[in-house]
Amino acid sequence: MPRIPNTVIFFLMAALVMGAVLTGCAGNRTSATPTEGDEIEAPLDSLRAKFQLTIVNSDGSDQDLDAVLFSVPGKRYRMELTGPMGIGVASMLWTEDGWLMTFPTEKLYMKGVGYMVGLLNDNSIPMVHIHQVAAFFEGDLLPAKFERLDSVMTEGGMAINGVDGSGRKFSYEMQGSHVVSLSYGGRDGKEEKLKFSNFREFEGKELPESIVFERGGKRFLAIKIKKVTHGKPFSGGTWKLNVPRSFKPVEQ
Repeated sequence: MPRIPNTVIFFLMAALVMGAVLTGCAGNRTSATPTEGDEIEAPLDSLRAKFQLTIVNSDGSDQDLDAVLFSVPGKRYRMELTGPMGIGVASMLWTEDGWLMTFPTEKLYMKGVGYMVGLLNDNSIPMVHIHQVAAFFEGDLLPAKFERLDSVMTEGGMAINGVDGSGRKFSYEMQGSHVVSLSYGGRDGKEEKLKFSNFREFEGKELPESIVFERGGKRFLAIKIKKVTHGKPFSGGTWKLNVPRSFKPVEQ
């Protein structure tokens, strides 16, 4: 079975963050806004976010993609990634029953279960906690459940150590009322760190406009939030995903 190209596989780290190939689209094009079916009433806690996803390639250059996230927190998520000319790059749909990702230009797909999304057997790629990443767009930058262990004052604020609900230790830094960084130990010993900056208001909530993902001190992914809306109706095709027969599974 084929392995997915490195430039595409970094999408898994965002998971960020969710999508589907729309059967009504021609060729490899996919719409960032679902159009299949009639609009359905969205739960009041639903969210739609538009953002720019920047992937750092192996040669150090940046690759910018447009992204749209549809979220009903804790229940289901979808994301569409598009490149130049609106060409679909990757899509993902996560539900409580499992997750499915498609890569239209490569004609590949992968699936799994649970809240950790990514390639389990590839130690070079961090698994993504889907609920935690989606929560960033709600302004929830720390794990939903954690125990604070200790803290120390720093020149710019306060550094705090804690343990999350799964028993995994982490640390975060506060500057005033803002969480500006969150760090975990990676599976291979390399630190995985998120940096939050440029806080501003999005529909009544103060969010970091910029989120940077680092691993071993090197940036590999970045998010720039453009727009966030709540309670908007989603089309009936938002929570549907079809995998064409010509697509092959990604080797895991």
